[in-house]
Amino acid sequence: MIVRPLDSSEKDVYNAVVKHPLQSWEWGEFRKKTGVQIERFGVFDGSRLVSGMQISFHPVPYTPFTVGYFPKGTMPDEEQLHALEGIGKRKNALYIKMEPNIGVSVGSNSAHTAIIEFLKQHGAVPGRPLFTRYTFMLDLTPLEEKLLENMKQKTRYNIRLAEKKGVTIVEDSTDAGLEEYLKILKETTRRQAFYAHNEAYFRSMWQTLKQGKMIHVFKAMFEGKTLVAWIVFIHNNTLYYPYGASSSQHRELMASNLMMWEVMKFGKSAGCTKFDMWGSLGPNPNPKDPWYGFHTFKEGYGAVLTEFLGTYDLVLQSALYALFRALEDLRWKFLRLKASLFRH
Repeated sequence: MIVRPLDSSEKDVYNAVVKHPLQSWEWGEFRKKTGVQIERFGVFDGSRLVSGMQISFHPVPYTPFTVGYFPKGTMPDEEQLHALEGIGKRKNALYIKMEPNIGVSVGSNSAHTAIIEFLKQHGAVPGRPLFTRYTFMLDLTPLEEKLLENMKQKTRYNIRLAEKKGVTIVEDSTDAGLEEYLKILKETTRRQAFYAHNEAYFRSMWQTLKQGKMIHVFKAMFEGKTLVAWIVFIHNNTLYYPYGASSSQHRELMASNLMMWEVMKFGKSAGCTKFDMWGSLGPNPNPKDPWYGFHTFKEGYGAVLTEFLGTYDLVLQSALYALFRALEDLRWKFLRLKASLFRH
């Protein structure tokens, strides 16, 4: 195997082999606009590209150091880890955070234990997650009738209720549609007191990704008003639901339930075979958890709870890494306290 940097002429073949939107060429171009550096490598078997790696490097404020992030990539083998170490050292990185896109259904046998041991043997340690360890995955290949049958009864009831009351779902993948999403998002974050990217982030993302067929905006409408707005991704036959926002108006109409069903049908018609719902709580979730309602909402569609490998930091500068993690822990404690005070 050969691991080497890629240039723009290899964009299409690169996109064909990477398995997640955050590893797509377009996502890297978007992240460049937010001020981070992007490095891309291809893993070749002879002249054939078999996998790709896209790593972002983020400056550590007031220092000459960076932090690397390799989200939702393939599981690096020994040669690829060596390549990551090399680029990390050239970028003066304290570490590279890895969150491999490797998941198994909860309760099934898995090779996670062996993979984790391999990572630890090569200088990786458990890190603070940026992605949730769990998600719901749904097989979109059955007929629509079967998909409905696999849902919980309450979910099917809510879908029919929204339809009966006159809620309609429309795709509005336009600049105006993005602005409508941002309007609803502002209301959602203010009401629920959770963190979301700022408007400039979303606008830059939209302008970069809209040229292809990856990003789509959907709205749930009632009497001319937008009740729910979602951004969804499609990449290599998989549908993703990364961003959603909802109004406080007419919540009794269950617009989000109909939105999920119509988005599923959209993904199916676009040739998607899987639906990654982009995060969930784990097994036996705590009903008092702020995200419990969101978890049960997704669960109602008959999806399978899936566990990813987790988050591992490939440590490149041990002493400084320990100091950085201690300061990071203090920062997160402050942010959680601030969020708690804001909610109350």
